[in-house]
Amino acid sequence: MIRAVGIENPDRPSKPCFSPVLYRDRNAIERMFCRFKDFRRIATRYDRLANIFLAALCLAATVCYCL
Repeated sequence: MIRAVGIENPDRPSKPCFSPVLYRDRNAIERMFCRFKDFRRIATRYDRLANIFLAALCLAATVCYCL
C-alpha cells in the first residue's frame, strides 16, 4: 500500500513523519507513469477494449524496462 508522502514545510507547527523508503517507492511509481505518458496510444487510450489496452500497456512497460 502506498501512503501519501510530503516534503517538509518550515511553517508547519509539527513535522510530519518522513520515510525515505516510502518516498523512493512513490517516486519510482510516478516516474513509471510519466514514461507511460510518452506513449501517445497509452496516454489517450485509443483502444476501446480493455484487453487490447492492457496488451499495449504491457508492451510499453517492456520497452520502458529495456531502455
